[in-house]
Amino acid sequence: MKILVINGPNLNMLGIREPGIYGTQTFADLLVLLKDWSEAYGVELEQYQSNHEGDLVDKIQSAYGIFDGIIINPAAYTHTSIAILDALKAVGIPAVEVHISDVDAREAFRKISYAGLACEKTIKGQGLDGYRQALLYLMEKYSK
Repeated sequence: MKILVINGPNLNMLGIREPGIYGTQTFADLLVLLKDWSEAYGVELEQYQSNHEGDLVDKIQSAYGIFDGIIINPAAYTHTSIAILDALKAVGIPAVEVHISDVDAREAFRKISYAGLACEKTIKGQGLDGYRQALLYLMEKYSK
């Protein structure tokens, strides 16, 4: 099984950016966890991060026919990007949306998720472990 993990803007600043909300683990820590989980579960995993909406759309589109699932944390684009929603719908790859913080307990605008409309499941408020939960969900549902 091949899974693409997509991280949106400012996630590369984990550990620095608002540690009271996002925790003190760094983006490098997340990458190590993703590598460890993929090896432990026997899954091929590719990670991609960009601060640019069009790059994220391009990456989603390039996943068509290559990846079996997508784990996406669109970050701020969650609440603004119809382009990411449309790209996820266009490729039709099973997707899980992940948010490190509990977005429902934050500002009102964070309760809107456009990307989530194209995702089978949303995991929020579980810290970095939300990525592992998303990986397990995709494996359990789609492993061949």
